[in-house]
Amino acid sequence: MYLRHFSLRELPFSITPDPAFFYPHEGAQAALNTLLIALRSGEGFLKIVGEVGCGKTLLCRQLLRALQDDFVTAYIPNPDMGPDDLLMALAQELNVTLEPPLSRHQVLTRLQEVLLRHAEAGRPVLVCIDEAQATRMATLESLRLLSNLETEKHKLLQIVLFGQPELDEILARPQIRQLLQRITFSEYLGGMRPERVGPYLAHRLAVAAEDGLTDIRVFEPEAAAALARYSRGVPRLLNVLAHKCLLLAFGENVRRVQARHVELAAADTPGVTMPRQRWWQRLRWGAGAPTTKTGEMS
Repeated sequence: MYLRHFSLRELPFSITPDPAFFYPHEGAQAALNTLLIALRSGEGFLKIVGEVGCGKTLLCRQLLRALQDDFVTAYIPNPDMGPDDLLMALAQELNVTLEPPLSRHQVLTRLQEVLLRHAEAGRPVLVCIDEAQATRMATLESLRLLSNLETEKHKLLQIVLFGQPELDEILARPQIRQLLQRITFSEYLGGMRPERVGPYLAHRLAVAAEDGLTDIRVFEPEAAAALARYSRGVPRLLNVLAHKCLLLAFGENVRRVQARHVELAAADTPGVTMPRQRWWQRLRWGAGAPTTKTGEMS
């Protein structure tokens, strides 16, 4: 692999959502700020919606990391389960002791007891649900009922939903309108702006670099601009392309990624829309000139 070639101790463009690589571009920082302020103010239900690959899971983990000293936290990565299974998953995340035989009433009672103890100790409880667009209707209703747990002054449980745009369509259904009305704050997470791509690349390289490495200008400005264009600012796609670019540069034994490396990586990556070349560009690359039906050059 190219780690030694670029003086790196770990892969800088892994698609695994590692909070150590969190880059606070405008959209991500605005969403994080909204969550932090709302949660510390005691808001019960919040929602983050974003397109595929825009960093919802990384934002979720960064939020949990930021609040770990002040909140008791639970993380549900896959909510595609029934209401009872969700209660069991939540109980497990919050280290609630359950003794058989179990019933829904018993689990709810034990959960409420634990939540009350945390509230008395001044420890708010936060539940983050990732991929929330996969949550079943009955389970969403169960979440709403959980949000009813409260003292005279405070909610016992705060919930943040992270999901794709389909989540908004689900929440708009009349049968769960009560849940929609309880969501007090909502943010949309999109791709980063083109001018942020260069600093994003440098940030991830700096985090992954070996101690003492000062030169992280691996991507030429033209390469960063091409990556912004092909990825449309979507972090996951940007990471895939950047990783392939480093592989290409390593294969050529060079230490700078150029625009041509990005072109090759983009052509090899599903989900990337390649621009149509005009006839003089095809001539430049030796593809031959287009001809008319009569064989004359157009």
